Amino acid sequence: MLLLAIDTATPATTVALVRDGVVLAERSHVDARRHGELLAPLVSAALGDAGLRMRDVESVAVGIGPGAYTGLRVGLVSARSMADALGVPVHGVVTLDALAFASELAGPLVVVTDARRREVFVACYADSTTRTSGPEVTSPDVAVERVAGRPVVGAGGTPFADRFGDVRGPDLPAAGALGRLAWRCLAAGDPLPSPDPLYLRKPDVSVPAGSKPVTPR
Repeated sequence: MLLLAIDTATPATTVALVRDGVVLAERSHVDARRHGELLAPLVSAALGDAGLRMRDVESVAVGIGPGAYTGLRVGLVSARSMADALGVPVHGVVTLDALAFASELAGPLVVVTDARRREVFVACYADSTTRTSGPEVTSPDVAVERVAGRPVVGAGGTPFADRFGDVRGPDLPAAGALGRLAWRCLAAGDPLPSPDPLYLRKPDVSVPAGSKPVTPR
């Protein structure tokens, strides 16, 4: 099965092609303001690297966050649109799970990513494939308490990296790891989340509560 993996939940726009658990091609670019501009060219570049065409894709996996509202929406809408056009299934993957999986740590760990507004997203794991709590959005102080001496993955990409002790890579998610995790779950028959956004809090932009009349009464 050829799987297209996408994640735009962080400042990284990252795509990969995974076949039977092996990454055939991967492209990434870090720019928190250009997810919409970068995604399609990165998909095309990865397909070219692998010598494949879009019609060869048999499944799509997309990071569902938690992450920034605008960037996350770009990946989710694009993944759904591509899957619909190809007539293939689309699956969600928690972005923090992909970071934990990429760490390949055999023991307990904590994944921490930047949530902006002086907050972080946090999830705890028994090992690189077993989440035990979270994700949640909280303050760096609470996140430090959650760590309790365990290795921290992803925190290097936050403004609070110096608050955590044993910070490990990767700092940002890579679609190759996300795709390998999705393939592993699908091959084992393990359920994956639906491709719906995991925001954990309200977006910065909101619709006004009231409306103003535009014609005289």
